[in-house]
Amino acid sequence: MADVEISDAEKVRIASDFIKHAPPGEFNEVFNSVRMLLKNDHLLKDKCVEAISQYNVNQFVPVKLEGVEKQTLITPYNDLGNGRFYDEVSRKSFKYDHMRKEASDVQPHQSEGGINEQWRAALQKELDHYVDEHYSKSGVGVCFARNGSFNICIESHQFQPKNFCNGRWRSEWNVPVGEGKSGSQELKGRILSQVHYYEDGNVQLFSDKEPLIKVQISADIEKTAKDVLHAICDEEAKYQNAIQENYACMSDTTFKALRRQLPVTRAKMDWNKVPTYRIGQEMK
Repeated sequence: MADVEISDAEKVRIASDFIKHAPPGEFNEVFNSVRMLLKNDHLLKDKCVEAISQYNVNQFVPVKLEGVEKQTLITPYNDLGNGRFYDEVSRKSFKYDHMRKEASDVQPHQSEGGINEQWRAALQKELDHYVDEHYSKSGVGVCFARNGSFNICIESHQFQPKNFCNGRWRSEWNVPVGEGKSGSQELKGRILSQVHYYEDGNVQLFSDKEPLIKVQISADIEKTAKDVLHAICDEEAKYQNAIQENYACMSDTTFKALRRQLPVTRAKMDWNKVPTYRIGQEMK
């Protein structure tokens, strides 16, 4: 059979799919593997940039800005276009290198100001308390305000390649606060967790949930900010507990459902009679 020639466009599509589905903490390994398969650095770096940038944005990759104490995140909500993003807390914008995962050309950035900044600052204050209390040292939480819309993004990860295990938690919440909003409002969220364990095997967990909860909004900015983060805390705790309970009973339910408990004869093997079975004779 003659070899089939694959076009450059198809090579880029395949390479981009590998890159966009790289497990957390293993992007470099996947990229290097794709590079060896493609054997065309020009094609990889020039044509797969969009897949690499999309991966970083979707993963809420944390980034450290020079002269800024806390990290910020690379998300769709602070994307200014042309490879620039901004940090709400420090009010600075920066150029982000998606290949090197580094920030440069840090410049002042003007926030929306006014009542929107009051809401954002109050939400950020409560978010900082929540992340410090419930997430590991790698946890980062940022509240973004853009065009009158408020979005909370949280990222936390544990990369332990020596133990063959990497994982990332991401959650985002569209917060229904701002001018003219009061009473019971819907808080829309999305929680994603991904874990990859690859010692003597390859096991991945990917969970995606989109909760919708009610929160009470009032003109009291500080109280409303506390109520919003309290609602987020409760929902994320329920999600985490549900995963733990699911895995606690999985060995007795899900795993057993993957195999037949009895052979097709519906009778257990009598090992004392193995020599009389045909299989016993063949084993001799």
